[in-house]
Amino acid sequence: MLKVLRARVQQGYRTMRYPDGPPPELPPRFVGRPILDAGKCGGNCHECSEACPTAAITVLADKRSLQLDMGRCIFCRACESACPSGAIAFSRDYRLAAARRDQLIVSGNSDLPNIELEGSLRRLLGRSLKLRQVSAGGCGACEADTNVLGTVGWDLGRFGIQFVASPRHADGLLVTGPVTENMRLALEKTYRAVPHPKIVIAVGACAVAGGPYVDHAEAQNGAVSIVPVDVFVPGCPPHPLTILHALLAALGRLPESKVG
Repeated sequence: MLKVLRARVQQGYRTMRYPDGPPPELPPRFVGRPILDAGKCGGNCHECSEACPTAAITVLADKRSLQLDMGRCIFCRACESACPSGAIAFSRDYRLAAARRDQLIVSGNSDLPNIELEGSLRRLLGRSLKLRQVSAGGCGACEADTNVLGTVGWDLGRFGIQFVASPRHADGLLVTGPVTENMRLALEKTYRAVPHPKIVIAVGACAVAGGPYVDHAEAQNGAVSIVPVDVFVPGCPPHPLTILHALLAALGRLPESKVG
């Protein structure tokens, strides 16, 4: 026991300072918010949309501008590689989540989406949020990045946010996966078991819009086809920092969300 305590003292304070300090360093291969440059798009080749495995890119009617749906995007960067004019790039911005589905559609001049919950719900849940996580047919990647938030480096509990075992003890659901047909009824029952008022957070491309399984006969097109969703967190999988930012922004726990 003494060895354990001594090792812990030597390790020092290991929890990141974010959001009171800078965010943790992101890995070199991290892919963030897309950047579209309509001025570089000739609008004639359609190579980007043809390369996209989830039909996340649309060439608009004027043939000289693009839209990218982050809800469908799996951030594989195939469109970036396929574009001959360099009109598509991906930044390292981890702030991807939105409170409305349409806010995930990025064009050349899109602002960062708003993630605030409705006022009364935010005031009620802003200091303590208990979530029941539902893996509705996910591959395990989004679930793993969500679980990372419980480690000592992230310490989600310091914000009063915790995962609970029973939906009857929860303030809402965090849903991952495309909602397979075998999980549809389970998600419906779990949602009904959460007392009002409640929120639903869809994490990952599958939960937002079906991901690679969109329009598959044995999967729904994400959680929104089964239950009302309050926060959409895109990514495949989203980085733990993206998920944490979404949770804190929704509850008004970020410094910028407290201004005014």
